[in-house]
Amino acid sequence: MNANMSILNELSEYVTLGISSYLEQAHDKNWTEHKSHPDYDLWFIQSGSVRVTIGESEHTAGPGDAVFFYPDMPYIASTTEDGCRFIYIHFNFGIGEQQRILGEFELPGIVPRGLIQEEAILFTQAYRRLKQVSGTPGNQLYLKACLLAVIAKILELHGQGAYTGTFLNGRKPGKTEGSLSVLQDVFQYVDANLHRSVRMNELAALVGVSEKYFISYFKKSVGITPGQYISQIKMNRARDYLYAKKYTIQQIAGFLGYPDPFTFSKAFKKYYNVPPSKFE
Repeated sequence: MNANMSILNELSEYVTLGISSYLEQAHDKNWTEHKSHPDYDLWFIQSGSVRVTIGESEHTAGPGDAVFFYPDMPYIASTTEDGCRFIYIHFNFGIGEQQRILGEFELPGIVPRGLIQEEAILFTQAYRRLKQVSGTPGNQLYLKACLLAVIAKILELHGQGAYTGTFLNGRKPGKTEGSLSVLQDVFQYVDANLHRSVRMNELAALVGVSEKYFISYFKKSVGITPGQYISQIKMNRARDYLYAKKYTIQQIAGFLGYPDPFTFSKAFKKYYNVPPSKFE
């Protein structure tokens, strides 16, 4: 798994998913749509087929496939003589204040039915249940959870090399904020130096910019501050060490750069709402 993919795992607690709209549509053979959308867009094909043209490249999606569009991605969509029916959902997906974190990955394209069949079925069932009993507590949350499962599966497949979207045709995804690739050395440096206190000027030097600019760039790229990032990584590692049941609290405090067990325990309890001695 590359470092950018690892960031999504490390910062999963900061992930935000917001749904703006969703609807099931049916179109006859005369349907043509030429659009782009300001947010992420997933189509779950229910019947028929959909032709999608991105630039000069044409793609076809059939029943069970999903079509993944990135924000501001112009496309032309049409169908065959049999028509088509699909559920679409517009959403944002980010970490902290960075609402387009997926722009780092080549995900837009036709996701084959065989790769996400289980997740797509769960999402479709959640959508139909929501429409049938609108207003029932939990239905909206369940739809959101099912959408998150679909996105997580696509990201997992991408990280394994089992899926790469073809809409971009090898081009770098468009992104208005900073790029995570610039921060690769920073992520590795933090991970290698968790046993001590890391200063911001050290990290800025790795990128070759001023400390002030580094902090601003990091927050635009990752969605949280460098300090929040370091704290999160330390808490993740603390949890892993405790699960391993091999180390004392004093040892873990040393591994993570805390001056003593008390300081570590205080930070751990503030984050997990339970002292490390009672963490299970």
